[in-house]
Amino acid sequence: MGNDKKFVEAITSMDEDFAQWYTDVVKKAELVDYATVRGCMVIRPYGYAIWENIQKNLDQMFKETGHENVYMPMFIPESLLEKEKDHVEGFAPEVAWVTHGGNQELTERLCVRPTSETLFCDHYSKIIQSYKDLPKLYNQWCSVVRWEKTTRPFLRTLEFLWQEGHTAHATAEEAQEETTRMLNIYATLCEEILAIPVVKGRKTEKEKFAGAEATYTIESLMHDGKALQCGTSHNFGDGFAKAFNIQYTDKNGKLQYVHQTSWGMTTRLIGAMIMVHGDNSGLVLPPKIAPIQLVIIPVAQHKPGVLEKAGELKEELTKIARVKIDDSDKMPGWKFSEYEMKGVPLRLEIGPKDIEKNQAVLVRRDNREKIFVSLDELEVKVAEVLEDIQNSLLEKARTAQNEKTSIAVSLDEFKRLLDEKTGFVKAMWCGDRACEDAIKEQTGATSRCMPFEQEKVDSKCICCGKPAEKLVYWGRAY
Repeated sequence: MGNDKKFVEAITSMDEDFAQWYTDVVKKAELVDYATVRGCMVIRPYGYAIWENIQKNLDQMFKETGHENVYMPMFIPESLLEKEKDHVEGFAPEVAWVTHGGNQELTERLCVRPTSETLFCDHYSKIIQSYKDLPKLYNQWCSVVRWEKTTRPFLRTLEFLWQEGHTAHATAEEAQEETTRMLNIYATLCEEILAIPVVKGRKTEKEKFAGAEATYTIESLMHDGKALQCGTSHNFGDGFAKAFNIQYTDKNGKLQYVHQTSWGMTTRLIGAMIMVHGDNSGLVLPPKIAPIQLVIIPVAQHKPGVLEKAGELKEELTKIARVKIDDSDKMPGWKFSEYEMKGVPLRLEIGPKDIEKNQAVLVRRDNREKIFVSLDELEVKVAEVLEDIQNSLLEKARTAQNEKTSIAVSLDEFKRLLDEKTGFVKAMWCGDRACEDAIKEQTGATSRCMPFEQEKVDSKCICCGKPAEKLVYWGRAY
């Protein structure tokens, strides 16, 4: 079968050129196509099905914690965007502006939403009057636009899909609780559904969201040792409330400002999943998120009874998994390569000899293990193997992340570790912005987060040598 050999060789090896490997996989696994507009992507049905599964899981977690979905306009008047000065300054370089409606020049420019804080604030200022109106727990699923210079499918595009939660609370404590709760929901999604291990922590002042009091993040490591921010949750305090005059009357009849949060997760997660689990044959999808969990490949399907048997098995297994049967006239070897490329967790092969023996062959995508299973035990075995693949992928990724996480106590060691093994470097920091800037300038690494689980690996700052209390995860990032 010369053909299926070529099919796999069409991917650049990960170790040869990781960026090219990534591009090959997203295109050949039919997740995306490039659009005619620079920096935009067409999300194809298979890619979109993955997003729908992410969306379904997250949306359920949001609703279980009392959140409601709403929808805000795509356009923000310039005057509204300028109400919170840190916020507008942070986003100004990435904003796309609408200057004309039809042939008429607009009297006020409209920005295509890069994020919707200002719209939610404007709305909240109109609908929140009393403590009885709180909390407001809103989320929206939409797309946003940021005019990026360099782009890569899923990781950075001019327009991307996401959800953005925006909440308003009576007290600072409630806002802080919400900020943490949502970060934990994101971490649960990454670890339990996408099998991506994450580090939870707080961003430094330099890296926090424009206009926030504090930003919390979950960070993960990709196969090439670069870090990727997988989700963020922001505590706004009452800064936006003061800028937009969002006040409520408390139980004693006194006027108070609300305390707000916002939090978001994007299609970038699909990029993270590709780079954490993929291999030189293509995608490897965790079963919980895979659009197809099991593909049935009939072998010698022209022989009597084979397609009928495959159909029976599909009907039986559909009760426990998302199943597809490929009865196209391509060679089986070609089909094997194709579904490996698409990352389908489990393959079932059934041919005349298997039917005679009342068995089927299961092949795992993650470790290529072949399992011969009696047809009487198939349902139980498939469920068992899918669960094992899900758990194994998380364990494998966690082991890889631990191996790529080091400790440095001098700047020379810091640089050496980054160059030699690329990954997270844990090092102490005095808290001074000048040191953070210097580290980035000299090493190309940014502060990823100050983890909630703090350790003291040294007593002094890696950069200036002054006493340091904060441990920071540093890394080169996407």
